Amino acid sequence: MIAFRRFALISVAAVACLSAAAVFVSAAGPADETPVPAPDARAAVYCRALHRDLPHSVNGLGVHDLRPASDFTAGWGNPAIVLRCGVPRPAAMNDSSADSVEVDGVGWLIQAQGDGSFKLTTTLRKAYVEVTLPKKYAGDVGPLTDLAGAVKKTIPNEL
Repeated sequence: MIAFRRFALISVAAVACLSAAAVFVSAAGPADETPVPAPDARAAVYCRALHRDLPHSVNGLGVHDLRPASDFTAGWGNPAIVLRCGVPRPAAMNDSSADSVEVDGVGWLIQAQGDGSFKLTTTLRKAYVEVTLPKKYAGDVGPLTDLAGAVKKTIPNEL
């Protein structure tokens, strides 16, 4: 009987601890899951250099942890502005009428997404860098301005 009471008390304590941990995790929010690109060896070198040179804040937003952690991804803010380096060349780059913009010497292909967000991918670079701007930041080029210096410094022009 005493053994049963100890087991019951330990079980209740364990459940209470697990419940408290679950509440903490949900209050803190899980890190965003982001698909990690698989660049070729040459692009991977450029992407790792870019990762080391990325700014600590983008558009005034602090770093946002992404999972899994990778030298090919980075995020800022919540909802996160997500950068992925070493992505494949988008097929839309073959369309001469595709929307694009140049920000501080870096060209970007602009692709509107169905949820109001935008996917922007560098053009004419030896590695493709994709930045996803959530709907909240969709009309703002500030993030691209903040990222342009690091892209220019670490990823050479294709030409």
